[in-house]
Amino acid sequence: MFWKKYIWHKAAENETYLKLNRTGIGTIELNGKKICVLKQKNDWYGFAYHCPHAGAAMTESYIDLSGNIVCPLHGYKFSLKNGRSKSPEGFCLKVYPVELRKDGFYIGFEEKEK
Repeated sequence: MFWKKYIWHKAAENETYLKLNRTGIGTIELNGKKICVLKQKNDWYGFAYHCPHAGAAMTESYIDLSGNIVCPLHGYKFSLKNGRSKSPEGFCLKVYPVELRKDGFYIGFEEKEK
């Protein structure tokens, strides 16, 4: 079985340091990348700042009733767990694992993304 290995980066001292917008999405810059973060039902998710379809800023997206993140430009829906699109075109939103630890809020980058 294949397991991904991550390099963890501290993004904030704790979740209260994250600035979330009106839709509950925040932006963090780590490793030269902008990453969106979102808390849903006590779980944190990290995902790409730009939609893979047309590059819209995902900070203006929202969560639908099924728990998918919805792009604000064309309405593409993506799973927060794996980034897979719910549309037949097959777009995939890059997702990042998030951990809230005793000493801070961390986001994982795949080892190959150094």
